[in-house]
Amino acid sequence: MTVTPGDLDAAITSVVGGLRQASGRDWSAAPGTGELNAWRTAEHLGDCLISYAGLLIARPSTPRFVCFESVADQAATPSEMLEFITVGGGILGATLRTMAPDVRAYHPSGRADLEGFAGMGCVEVLVHGEDMARGLDVTLDPPRDVCSRVLARMFPEVDAADLDPWTVLLWATDRAELPGRPSRAGWQWRGAPLDD
Repeated sequence: MTVTPGDLDAAITSVVGGLRQASGRDWSAAPGTGELNAWRTAEHLGDCLISYAGLLIARPSTPRFVCFESVADQAATPSEMLEFITVGGGILGATLRTMAPDVRAYHPSGRADLEGFAGMGCVEVLVHGEDMARGLDVTLDPPRDVCSRVLARMFPEVDAADLDPWTVLLWATDRAELPGRPSRAGWQWRGAPLDD
């Protein structure tokens, strides 16, 4: 199974479509990820996606992130924050599509290949999207085939057989409980290729 830029596109389309239902609400008053509200979570998500593209383009010679941060205008509306997420995903997707297939770049989870960065982008979109959706009282319904591919690539230690892959992805990122399975507090994905 391979995670592709098309999977990132599908994750973004699904999450942005779901969150659009709440675009008339006050995102600064709704919970998001951790201590962030929904608006700040959307900003963080847009920045993550653009930062991943930056890592692939710059490929720093030392283990570090590229030294910039993408921020939204403080007056941005929820609809404009969804646009920021979409643009961030578009930049990462375009970067993934134009890089040589053997490109690797730094990430704390391992020197990631293109598939790893596509998978990281999908995880960011799906789980931060879910964080915002919960705070905004919206239900997301991402494509299960994308969730399956992301699980297989980013969380190879997770057995998702015969379970809903979206639920398992939420469990793998410590956002849901699965009966009979331990907490995933302190979880980490695998950025490096699986054969490393």
